[in-house]
Amino acid sequence: MTRQEVTTMEETSGPGSDEGPRGAPVITTGRLSKTFSVGGAQQHVLRNLDLSVEKGSFTVIMGPSGAGKSTLLHALSGLDRPTLGTVTLEGTDLTGLGEDELARFRRRHCGFVFQRIHLLDSLSVLENLLVVGLLISHDRRALSRRAGELLERVGLPERDWSKTPSMLSGGEAQRVAIARALMNRPAVVFADEPTGQLGSAHSASVLDLLGQVHDDGQTIVMVTHDLPSACRAERLLYLRDGRIGEELALSGSRDERMTALTAFLTEMGW
Repeated sequence: MTRQEVTTMEETSGPGSDEGPRGAPVITTGRLSKTFSVGGAQQHVLRNLDLSVEKGSFTVIMGPSGAGKSTLLHALSGLDRPTLGTVTLEGTDLTGLGEDELARFRRRHCGFVFQRIHLLDSLSVLENLLVVGLLISHDRRALSRRAGELLERVGLPERDWSKTPSMLSGGEAQRVAIARALMNRPAVVFADEPTGQLGSAHSASVLDLLGQVHDDGQTIVMVTHDLPSACRAERLLYLRDGRIGEELALSGSRDERMTALTAFLTEMGW
């Protein structure tokens, strides 16, 4: 990467803001299907999904166990390849990329936050962010500035940046994971049960942070079974038997969202 490219990356006004206006499609799928072979039998996990996710939106995916929620998230982000169909992210057909090309694309365009906090305990908090940035840039000064800004943004004081992740609470570590996911200004942050291993207080702080990141323009796609988490989204997709059965638009106060969400999930047989 050239010095000019690093400068451009560093001066971008907001998350994923270099590709198209807010509201334009950032992800589209065409007849997306995923099949696994289990004991010699074919198991159809995703079935001919046509989906569009708008830039700057916050979409949550819910559904019963085994509905294909994580499989869909992995297909949308390029972590897994569909059996049939297409996934287009930022105008690039992921199904047309080779493995190395796909890995490079994910580094630049995708951020990930998982239920299990995959931070490297052999590195400090700050180094966990820098090692991600170094995958696309060698300007350590710019990367250190970016990492520091993100750690401040997620509420981790500078005195903790030299700690290893095992020295942090679960909530603190997950906030570091969110900062790491934002390091390369991704087009989309993909979150898979990000509060699944956290207590209620830490969950609330992580959800507040995701809400702030979304308010700043970041596109988020999240899988969850947790109603308070789902209430933070603008759009709910309910996945059942590998298909999107229904979807719900969420707006208003948190109580209004919870009421609408509870009624919707009851109707879905949740």
